[in-house]
Amino acid sequence: MDLSLDGLPNFDVSVRSGEFAIRDALEEVIAALGAFHLDLEQAGTVQIILAEVLNNILEHAYPPIGPVGPIHIRCARSQDGLLDIKDNGRAMPDGKAPVGCPKPVDVAIVDLPEGGFGWFLIKDLTHDVEYRRVGQENQLRLRIAFGATGRADPE
Repeated sequence: MDLSLDGLPNFDVSVRSGEFAIRDALEEVIAALGAFHLDLEQAGTVQIILAEVLNNILEHAYPPIGPVGPIHIRCARSQDGLLDIKDNGRAMPDGKAPVGCPKPVDVAIVDLPEGGFGWFLIKDLTHDVEYRRVGQENQLRLRIAFGATGRADPE
């Protein structure tokens, strides 16, 4: 078994893009995170981040009218809580992750944006986001602070 520095198991989850990919991946990741004894807030944060990343993969890297492909999630437990997510879909525009600026919400209801909050949430809820394209593979590394006991680190 692959163990982290603090003796907790690292884990891998692989799914194929498609209709149930987000649900299937989230179920597996949340079940595997049970070994880390995260509090509800930390587990919820991981779930929000991962749901946003997976939604972007299914919407942009593997769009519904395109071919399906693999999505691989690796949690390598360390002081800074690494999640590595890989897919073989389309590359991000300009080879970079979006900036993730907040959208204005102090506007009339009819002018509220319907989307565009995902990358802002991802970057706001993580400590570091690294994206790179290696060959035909998108590689996204997210650092989410969990302490040595599995509890969220205070900031």
